[in-house]
Amino acid sequence: MRQHSDIRKKVCVLLMSETTEQDEWPAEITFDDFQRVDVRVGRILAAEPLAGARKPAYTLRIDFGPQIGVKQSSAQLTVLYAAEELIGRLVLAVINFPPRRIAGFRSEVLTLGVPDEAGNVVLIQPERAVPLGGRLF
Repeated sequence: MRQHSDIRKKVCVLLMSETTEQDEWPAEITFDDFQRVDVRVGRILAAEPLAGARKPAYTLRIDFGPQIGVKQSSAQLTVLYAAEELIGRLVLAVINFPPRRIAGFRSEVLTLGVPDEAGNVVLIQPERAVPLGGRLF
């Protein structure tokens, strides 16, 4: 469990870093560290507001194809995305983190995004159609 926690911290630091000066960059990770992070393509099947969340968020049901199945995630996407426009969208998510409870909701995967100029989450998605469950490499 500790190993997953350490990797989650490293990935979150890398994904959420807004630094521009090299001396402020996060510590390097090895290629083996990167390979342990399992990032897959999924399609959003459902999106609903997450009741009780401290920050506005959606609950997402994401289909990662027949090998992985449908997983759920919470994501703070409410500023830039209406729930109905998320349906059918391809997204990338880390699928091998341990589940987390967020406002009583069991989030099974970490849906990936980057901040815009105002700090709002912009989803990371493939530029064209790809098979569900495809792994980032």
